Amino acid sequence: MMKVLLVNGSPHREGCTYTALREVVGVLEQQGIETELLWLGVKPVPGCMGCNACFKTGRCVVKDIVNEAIDRLDEYDGFVFGSPVHYAAAYGTMTSFLDRLFYAGGERLAFKPGAAVVSCRRAGSTASLDQLNKYFTINNMPLVSSQYWNMVHGFTPDQVREDKEGMQTMRGIGRNMAWLIKCIELGKEAGISLPEQEERVMTNFIR
Repeated sequence: MMKVLLVNGSPHREGCTYTALREVVGVLEQQGIETELLWLGVKPVPGCMGCNACFKTGRCVVKDIVNEAIDRLDEYDGFVFGSPVHYAAAYGTMTSFLDRLFYAGGERLAFKPGAAVVSCRRAGSTASLDQLNKYFTINNMPLVSSQYWNMVHGFTPDQVREDKEGMQTMRGIGRNMAWLIKCIELGKEAGISLPEQEERVMTNFIR
């Protein structure tokens, strides 16, 4: 059974971001894709300290929800990361979570489809979406889009549900995610391997 992890990066367990993600979940499950919804909660999630210990272990030295997620990355075929907009950026807890998740567990996320979802009252959505999409595009992950940018608008869950175009966009994410995951699975069955990767070259601009 193919499975997608959806991460609710809002401090509100069943707020606007949750409402958007639930719309994605409904379509994924209709398409025969198993889902799991992870709420990051309200406990502090420290940011990355740049200690690089995870290079040796594949896990972060801080023992919290990030490592819990890293330990289970192999279970999932795709990922959806949802966040509210705070000051035209993703919520701080979500940023800390993703910084450490990708730094320590990026290899286990690579080549799996990813989608970002943002929720805002009025503005800042495109800047936040751009921020979240950069995690995928630096990590060899196919980007799942929809008919419009992956965002909903509203100050309450009921207002988000009134955003008919936003809700339709969420359903599009679900359909496109399911389609892409199934295509990748069929490719594997046909003997198509993952793209060969060159040895990483790092270029510093100041030498």
